[in-house]
Amino acid sequence: MTVDQYLASIKARLLSDPAILDFRIVRERLTLTDAHLRVRLTLTDASRLEFSEYAQRAISGKIEVVTYSYHWADAEDNLIRRWDNTPHFPNLPNFPHHIHLGSTDKVEPGQPVDFFAVLDMIVQHLS
Repeated sequence: MTVDQYLASIKARLLSDPAILDFRIVRERLTLTDAHLRVRLTLTDASRLEFSEYAQRAISGKIEVVTYSYHWADAEDNLIRRWDNTPHFPNLPNFPHHIHLGSTDKVEPGQPVDFFAVLDMIVQHLS
């Protein structure tokens, strides 16, 4: 898969997933070897997901999401969850991957994720 194909697969999901009411691509940058995408979308329950991914094509040929942030908030803009890999919690297992929980300061270890995994989790929560 190329980075162009990876971005196309994200856009296809944005257009086809029934849980997504609307979306706006805020930023998109694409080269032959890497891409950055930032999107704001509204879900059927009026919650919003804003996400940013920087992805590269690895030597193996696979697409690797290098840095990410997926910020999911309710209609009043209260944080529900944020998945990211900003390296600011070095003592957590699976550093730098972590999840911010709600409006509390609680943070738990996370796993590497991408747009598809996060949207699948959100859609499961909505159903």
